[in-house]
Amino acid sequence: MKIAILSRNPKLYSTKRLVEAAQQRGHEVRVIDALRCYMNITSHNPEIHYKGEVLTGFDAVIPRIGASITFYGTAVLRQFEMMNVYPLNESVAISRSRDKLRSLQLLSRRGIGLPVTSFAHSPDDIEDLLSIVGGAPAVIKLLEGTQGIGVVLAETNQAAESVIQAFMGLKQHILVQEFIKEAKGSDIRAFVIGGKVVAAMKRQAKEGEFRSNLHRGGTAQLCRITPEERATAIRAAKVMGLNVCGVDLLRSNHGPVVMEVNSSPGLEGIEGASGKDIAGAIVEFIEKNAKPNRTKTKGRG
Repeated sequence: MKIAILSRNPKLYSTKRLVEAAQQRGHEVRVIDALRCYMNITSHNPEIHYKGEVLTGFDAVIPRIGASITFYGTAVLRQFEMMNVYPLNESVAISRSRDKLRSLQLLSRRGIGLPVTSFAHSPDDIEDLLSIVGGAPAVIKLLEGTQGIGVVLAETNQAAESVIQAFMGLKQHILVQEFIKEAKGSDIRAFVIGGKVVAAMKRQAKEGEFRSNLHRGGTAQLCRITPEERATAIRAAKVMGLNVCGVDLLRSNHGPVVMEVNSSPGLEGIEGASGKDIAGAIVEFIEKNAKPNRTKTKGRG
């Protein structure tokens, strides 16, 4: 097969591993910077141009679209879909998962465990906003944040009000969530491929930190997950419509709760912790499923 990988940096671990895995299985692979693509949006003949050439003949596309380029990256992916190229994850599913508020609303509608979450526009409602999540300590998140950036733990109601007022003053949309104290600064990343959890790791925040992201200095180790946690991760991936994703779970007193569903999860941490060839499993999934007209939305989403 001829596979395109949408990635801004071919030297990133995840991109390199996907290239290696595909080439080892005899496929032709090309890394393409989504921001260098430009599109001919013509009736009946959609095209993608890249550095002066027309991209043609691809059987599948693997989107590794960073959060900062979601809008343009998903537009390029949508154009591939309109050209009948099979996407590992569809553009509409990536957009859905990147919108923290929308994804939580979709998950809650399906009864999937979540931290108690509140959302408001007016600073006049801060007191009630905090009472919804049980008061301080509370976690305050920017809707557009990623890798733990824009996430604050407010220890007191006064501190929470100050942080919320500051974010609102900057015209930022925020979520306020209950703090799951019993998680003790750790979470679980369950890696889902094709409706199955293929590996799971426990991420532990460094001393004095509550965010367990590896980018924030957290550590990762292989862990066994419960049947309930496994089922929750699989259901969350299905609700988002993602074939491949990382589902971040917290172990709360009332069962597993989903923090986030990541549509472009890094491979370095999960491969290092599990010792499994996750990149190879992704390419194997594409081999089984990359057929023309297998895209559900055909770029319509």
